[in-house]
Parts: sequence; structure tokens; C-alpha cells
Amino acid sequence: MQLFSNTVPRTAENFRQFCTGESKNAQGRPQGYKGSKFHRVIKDFMIQGGDFMNGDGTGSTCIYNSRSFADESFERRHDEPGLLSMANSGPNTNGSQFFITCAATPFLNGKHVVFGRVVDGMDVVRKVENVRTIQDKPSMDVTISQCGEM
Repeated sequence: MQLFSNTVPRTAENFRQFCTGESKNAQGRPQGYKGSKFHRVIKDFMIQGGDFMNGDGTGSTCIYNSRSFADESFERRHDEPGLLSMANSGPNTNGSQFFITCAATPFLNGKHVVFGRVVDGMDVVRKVENVRTIQDKPSMDVTISQCGEM
């Protein structure tokens, strides 16, 4: 992944800390994406993960001592596959959930913050995209077994 920290530094840093496990929960334990699952997969659209709290798309947190943070910029467009974007439940509700586009999704422009892109591993994204689903939920666990910073 390449994070667009020059245009959306707060969003990129939030994601980075959840990748490295630097972020701590209320009990002081590391929290982040390692061991979490992609809970929503829609072929030819996107794969969504980042709910390491509940695992089903209902949980969210951020590194900024709140449940969510504001939309930082809509400068980047959802114009190609492999873009990393914030999942949200409306304006200014960014947290830990993210999605990776599997196609251009221009209808998301101005609604979700694009903050990175896949530079290596799009083949893995395509494998996840093609996992069998039941009502957009993978019928098998798709788990982030390892993550960090390079």
C-alpha cells in the first residue's frame, strides 16, 4: 500500500497506526488490523474490512481519542481499481473501517476519503473479491494474518 500522507495526513496516520498495532485500546493493549477479517465483499465494486472491534461492520474507532474523525479531503477520486478509501456511515464519521476498490466507483466521490492505493498485491485483492459470499458477507473467513509498515 502507498498512503497519500501528503494530501490526507490524519487519515493516512490513522490507518498506519492500526497496521502497526501502535494504537492502544482503553486497557492499554495494541489494537489494529492484524487478525481482523474482511466482512463485506461485493464483486466488481469493493472489499471492506477494518472492523477489528465487532468483525461485522458495526464497530469503529480511531486514533484521535474519539469514535470517529472528520473527512479530510475529497481531492482524490475513486477512478480506478486498487484505491484505499475510508468506509463511513455519513459525513465526518471516519474510523477504522476501510475499503479497497475493485473498479472505478465515481459515485463515491465526495462521500468517502481516498487515502492510498495498492502498489503490490492486487492479485490478492482479486482473490478476495472472488470469494463466495452470502448477502455480501464472505462465506469463509478472509483474515488479515499479518500487517505492518515497510
